[in-house]
Amino acid sequence: MFLFEFFMRKLIFILCLFVLSIYSLYANNVYSSLTFAQAAELAVAADIDLGYSRSTQALMQGAWKWGIREYFPRIGINVSENDRLQKIGADSFMKNYSLSFDQLIFDGGRISMSRKLERMELDLTSSRLDRMASEIAEAAISAYRNILSSRAILDIKISALSILEEQRKILNEELELGLALAVDLANADINIADSKIDIYMHQLDLSEMEKQFAEILGLDTLPVLIEKVDVNQPSVLPVNLLKTSSSNISDNIFDVISSLAREQNPDLIEARYSLIKREAEVKYTSNSWIPVLRLTSNFGLSGQRYPLTRYNWSVGVNVDISSPWFQNRFGAQAGWEPSSVSAQSAKQQLYDKTAILQNSLTPLPDPGSRYGITQAKLALSLERDKYDLTYERIGRVATNAIEKCILTGQKRLLIHEAYKLGQERCRIEEIRLELGQITRLKLMETYIEQTQREISLIQAVTDLLSAERELERFLDLKPGELGLFVQRSNQ
Repeated sequence: MFLFEFFMRKLIFILCLFVLSIYSLYANNVYSSLTFAQAAELAVAADIDLGYSRSTQALMQGAWKWGIREYFPRIGINVSENDRLQKIGADSFMKNYSLSFDQLIFDGGRISMSRKLERMELDLTSSRLDRMASEIAEAAISAYRNILSSRAILDIKISALSILEEQRKILNEELELGLALAVDLANADINIADSKIDIYMHQLDLSEMEKQFAEILGLDTLPVLIEKVDVNQPSVLPVNLLKTSSSNISDNIFDVISSLAREQNPDLIEARYSLIKREAEVKYTSNSWIPVLRLTSNFGLSGQRYPLTRYNWSVGVNVDISSPWFQNRFGAQAGWEPSSVSAQSAKQQLYDKTAILQNSLTPLPDPGSRYGITQAKLALSLERDKYDLTYERIGRVATNAIEKCILTGQKRLLIHEAYKLGQERCRIEEIRLELGQITRLKLMETYIEQTQREISLIQAVTDLLSAERELERFLDLKPGELGLFVQRSNQ
């Protein structure tokens, strides 16, 4: 019995640990490892401002959908009871039930144009939200890439420190044998101390970067980053493209990328939306003089007691003409209701016919509104000029972005060649040390210089990836699509 209870307690304890581990994984979005795409997805999902903006956008879209109600009739129901208790005469208890109907027949396209303007504004807002999400994702990817670069640099510094410490041990033995100077050992200790301080400061910066990155992703702890920085990864664009810019291939790439930028660049798309919106506003303002025609009808029941036997109905038309100089409202209504005086015969009922004509004229209701059309046209002209400037600027910026990628690729190649030459120099310096031509301190300084070259290579690779991604964003391409695009352009 004791063994059974002990076994059950152990089982419950293990199950609790399992549930807690599952909850912990769920709280961290079940990501034990993380790629660039997953990091971008988590950052977008964790951003509070973006989530609020998207919820607001959804509410605005819902309100816009309900705006179609303006096309349907307006129905009103009115119920009243008028009781009169008189000291002289008979009391009255009038009961009235009425149903009104108001239907828009023609408004010159005002509602349609207004809904189009609202739809364009929603599209603009949606485009801005997409760009906001893209910027959040790109910030996460950039932070991811910076952490990879910082970790790679830290590994390089730690590896270099171990080499310097090994050389310091050898230098100490040489000092004991009288083959080195004490000042060399002191300088070696200074170099090692500087390296340790540099590593410590780098670790602090890296720790802060990792905490900020986890906060951006909405995670408590940072998962394993499985992406790597490949120093041997070739450039997407040929590095000799600028040198052969007169060739048909290079001209084709520049032309195609510039053309694609002018078609798909988010800034230009937003400018195009704004231009279309201004054109619609001018059309909407120009049609403000067109009359509005509405159809109205009413049906009512009245009487002293239930069931109500007296009824009436009417049908009318309302016309509204508005302009800065005058506002005229005309209404015509005709109805039919039983007469209060009945015929002698019970089989015959007399009916009263009613007709109402109304006209209201207001001179100079709003003279200042005459400048509305002029202001709308001026705004349209300004928007066209801004669009033309943006169109030309996009082409120039696209060319500059291509050149930046090419120059960054050339820089990476040069630094890579310098790194390889530095490796050869280290090998030569080791031979010179064995021949007694240099001191071991000089060799340690050569190792330090080589470490800086390797760090510069990591930074150059990171800069190249950032430049290529910047060009992809400018062309509204997904990560990694630039290479495929260049291949298709060369075919």
